[in-house]
Amino acid sequence: MTDLSQLMQLSQKLQARMAELQENLESTSVSASSGGGMVTVTVDGRGHAKRVQIDPTCVDSRDVEMLEDLVLAAISEAQNKAQNEYEAEMRKATGGLPMNIPGLPKLF
Repeated sequence: MTDLSQLMQLSQKLQARMAELQENLESTSVSASSGGGMVTVTVDGRGHAKRVQIDPTCVDSRDVEMLEDLVLAAISEAQNKAQNEYEAEMRKATGGLPMNIPGLPKLF
C-alpha cells in the first residue's frame, strides 16, 4: 500500500508542476528570424504568434512572395523553438517519463 501512496504523492506533485508550467507558457516568449534578420517572429510558449517584425528594406511590391516565404520560415522556426523548450521543461518536470501519459496536456 505504501507504493500506491507514494505514486499518488508523485502524481500530485507532477500535476502541480504541470499547472505551473502551463501558467509559465503564457509569459514565455521565443523569437526566430529569417532572411538574415529581415523578418523576426515572436511566439509565446505555446507557439502562438504574438509579434512579427519586418525590416522595411525587404518590402518590395514586386516580390511579395519572397516576403511571404520569409514570414512563414520565421514563424515555423519560432514555433519549433517553443516546442523544443516546452518538451525540455516537460522532461525536467516528469523526470524523463514518456511524454504521452494519459491526462498530461499536449500543446503541440
